[in-house]
Amino acid sequence: MSDSRVYPESSYSFQQSGAGIITRIRLENFMCHSSLQIELGEWVNFITGQNGSGKSAILTALCIAFGCRAKGTQRASTLKDFIKTGCSYALVQVELKNQGGDAFKPEIYGPSITIERRITESSGTTVLKDHQGKRVASRRQELSELVDHFNIDVENPCVVMSQDKSREFLHSGNDKDKFKFFFKATLLQQVNDLLQSIYEHLNKADALVVELEAAIRPIQLELLELQGKIKSMEQVEQISLQAQQLKKKLAWAWVYDVDRQLQEQTAKIGKLKDRIPACQAKIDAKLRKLELLRDCFAKKKTQIAVMVEKTSEVRRRKDELQQSISLATKEKLELEQEHGRRNISIQKMVKRVKLIEQQIQDIHEQHVKNTQAEESEIEEKLKELKHEVDSANSTLSSLKEEESALAEELSKGMNEIRKIADEIEDYEKKYREITSYVRELQRNQTNKVTAFGGDRVISLLRAIERQHHRFKRPPIGPIGAHVTLVNGDRWAPAVEQAIGKLLNAFIVTDHKDALLLRNCARDSNYNHLQIIIYDFARPRMRLPQHMLPQTKHPTTLSLLNSDNPTVINVLVDMGNVERQVLVTDYDEGKAVAFEQRISNLKEVYTLDGHKMFSRGSVQTILPSNKKLRTGRLCSSYDEKIKDLEREASNVQEEAQQCRRRKRDSEETFQDLQHHLQSVKRKCTSAERSLMSKKLALQDVKNSLAAEASQPSASTVDELCQEISSIQEEIKEKEISIENIRMSVNESEAKVKNLKLSFESLCESAKEEIEAFEKAERELMEIEKDLHSSEAEKAHYESVMNKKVYPDIEKAEKEYEELNVLHKDSCRKASIICPESEIEALGGRDGSTPEQLSAQLNKLNQRLQHESQRYSESIEDLRMLYEEKERKISRKQQTYKAFREKLDACRKALDLRFSKFQRNATLLKRQLTWKFNGHLGKKGISGHIKISYEEKTLSIEVKMPQDASSRTVRDTRGLSGGERSFSTLCFALALHDMTEAPFRAMDEFDVFMDAVSRKISLDTLVDFALAQGSQWIFITPHDISLVKQGQKIKKQQMAAPRP
Repeated sequence: MSDSRVYPESSYSFQQSGAGIITRIRLENFMCHSSLQIELGEWVNFITGQNGSGKSAILTALCIAFGCRAKGTQRASTLKDFIKTGCSYALVQVELKNQGGDAFKPEIYGPSITIERRITESSGTTVLKDHQGKRVASRRQELSELVDHFNIDVENPCVVMSQDKSREFLHSGNDKDKFKFFFKATLLQQVNDLLQSIYEHLNKADALVVELEAAIRPIQLELLELQGKIKSMEQVEQISLQAQQLKKKLAWAWVYDVDRQLQEQTAKIGKLKDRIPACQAKIDAKLRKLELLRDCFAKKKTQIAVMVEKTSEVRRRKDELQQSISLATKEKLELEQEHGRRNISIQKMVKRVKLIEQQIQDIHEQHVKNTQAEESEIEEKLKELKHEVDSANSTLSSLKEEESALAEELSKGMNEIRKIADEIEDYEKKYREITSYVRELQRNQTNKVTAFGGDRVISLLRAIERQHHRFKRPPIGPIGAHVTLVNGDRWAPAVEQAIGKLLNAFIVTDHKDALLLRNCARDSNYNHLQIIIYDFARPRMRLPQHMLPQTKHPTTLSLLNSDNPTVINVLVDMGNVERQVLVTDYDEGKAVAFEQRISNLKEVYTLDGHKMFSRGSVQTILPSNKKLRTGRLCSSYDEKIKDLEREASNVQEEAQQCRRRKRDSEETFQDLQHHLQSVKRKCTSAERSLMSKKLALQDVKNSLAAEASQPSASTVDELCQEISSIQEEIKEKEISIENIRMSVNESEAKVKNLKLSFESLCESAKEEIEAFEKAERELMEIEKDLHSSEAEKAHYESVMNKKVYPDIEKAEKEYEELNVLHKDSCRKASIICPESEIEALGGRDGSTPEQLSAQLNKLNQRLQHESQRYSESIEDLRMLYEEKERKISRKQQTYKAFREKLDACRKALDLRFSKFQRNATLLKRQLTWKFNGHLGKKGISGHIKISYEEKTLSIEVKMPQDASSRTVRDTRGLSGGERSFSTLCFALALHDMTEAPFRAMDEFDVFMDAVSRKISLDTLVDFALAQGSQWIFITPHDISLVKQGQKIKKQQMAAPRP
């Protein structure tokens, strides 16, 4: 966005042409306006209205139209917040005058330009239209060109002073706030920010040149390497001679190795043949045992058949007696139930007789109580009972409320107890995990290998030891047991996180060994073992410096040490440990991984386990694995174990505290329960008391109502007759009850007799049943032993047929193959050289063919490597050396030129900054001069002090009455009107130094009284008419005192809807 320019003297080109003046503003669904259109004059415009009528929304719409962001208006955080509630879009249209010599592209837009800003929930668009309303442009760049051309900066407080800026500027007495206002209004802040940005770019360019200069160093190292190559070429012949001698030794070493295998195979065949008599003896023993068990099984089966016949009759009689007992018991229960029902019926009849007798008595008593005095007494008693019922109701309600409150407290207490119990469970779980980890570390301390696979890896190593003769080269593993840390244990967690599962892996030399190791792992119940196939003969890798990350932080490779070069090679090839950088904390890791752009960097690991890397433009940060237990690479576990034991002790203490809290909560909970039970008992007692009082009240009401009627003799006779009939019915039921009681006694006697018969039968058959059950158990044991012996016999036969004999045949076949191989090896070795030559070279030195082959491979690789490296002649190497030297020289000259250009730019920037400071000093003087000019219209003088170093601006005003004493007072010592007028003069001085086609001020008179407002309005109008550009004043106050004129336009906003 373009900015308002500042000149020593204001020029009024807009006054003559009128280009950039706002002629019309139209709002639709914007903030509080559904539809608003307002026409503006070319000179002074006043917009007034009540609070809430939408005056400030016009100024906000003006800022939005000219490209201001939502936050810049200080009225909303996003553009969609400006959409009126309930609407789906908002529209802002601003029409500008485009005439005269300063018109913007008049051949395209014509005499007027319309800026249309449409806002929806998801997006916002800006369209520029010509005078006919046709769409001309919709790019933001076109709007920026228009704003730059007309010099419109809505974020400059001297162009658009919003409501918040007005209050802040007029009300604030802070010198720093005034300085910010001046610094932004005069565009010094923008120029200063631009110069600082250029300084930053120059610093970055300087750092880039330093980086380029550092990039030459690897080429210089290459020159040193070339010198080393020339010196090393003389060693190639010596290596070739050593390789020829090793070939001869290797040829006869295979013969000697076959001799050794023949001896081992002969001993193996002897051992296998010795197993045949032992297996056959075991089979014969099992056959004899099977014959004995079969005889016992047949005898026991015959015995059980005889016993079954004897016990079957007893079982049948037992079943019959049990069925008879069940039927008799059922009949007895039915008679008892019928007896109970008849008793209950008689009790109900007796109660009915008593109730009827009471009714007869009540009728007689009621007949006697017929006087007026008795009626008055009943009514008095009725009032007392009503009062007691009301009191009982009140007591019951209070008890119910207390019961509800206690129940709620009980619920809270129960929740708290559950929460504490969960905490105790978490602490106990954590304690178990820590103790488990301590036990694991103690086990690892005893045997470090267990840290990389536990007991399974011990079993696997034992299996490898048993099968070692079958491996071409003994496997290496686990890798973690073959590496140590260089500089103590500080980086152990990060190194373990970086290497990961490779620490548990094993290394073999070929695919055959890998299959054999996989079988050993399966036998040791070690599933999913990671096996890496790698050439053991390769020497340790030497990585040049330019292939490593160029950083001060350590890499994983730099912290590792191993006596076995194959382990380091595997970690480099498979784990990329040379490209893994380790840092101490999270922030430093982010800087190394994403900001410094280090070459040859793959991943960054922190001490707390974070992993950071970038692939293209995607930056990834993985959190640490909380379940991963570190410390396996530590040289000593003592400190780790002590820390864990202290942590376990702290966890136990926390758990104990939680248990004490739980006991206290449970005691409180029990107290609340006892209190609740007490309240419930009181509540029950109150309910009973209330019910009794209600019944008494009802009885009194019934007796009062019965006084009006006389008892009839016929009613009493009917009741007496009903009593007689009920008594007769009671006698009949008592007779039937007596008959039922006799039947019950008979049933009880029958059940008792049947039970005695059943018990005597069981006692007589007890011995026979026990003997039968014992025989069945013995039969099952014999049958079990029989099956077990048969399985063992089958096992030994299977071992003999499937293991012993095939192993002997296989061993004999391998022996024949070794004989053939021995003859063939001797023939081939004799072709290479006679055995006597080997004797001259030292004879059998104990080296295995694998070891000699590895040495030969190393020499061949070295010879091949040296041949490939030094295939050129020494002259070629010297020419290459000179060429690289010239290349470095050219680059150094180029970087020197870059450095000179950067220095020139920095000098030019310093010159511009000094000019900026000089202009800032001139603007400070100009502001004081114009400020005095505006104050002088009322006979006041003043001075503005600006400190760019402290970023403060202070105003001092000298009133006419101070001329004699020469006392200069600060604005805080002025009255309200004087302070408002001096602040207004300060604002007008800034306006006088700023150029724009229009200016807008919202609530500029917010802190003024009536007199100050009248003076300020007249001053502003005079200044606006003299200054020449378009002015828009927005105020909620009365503007009737503003003078009338053709160049002054006043508009009143409609009152807000209630």
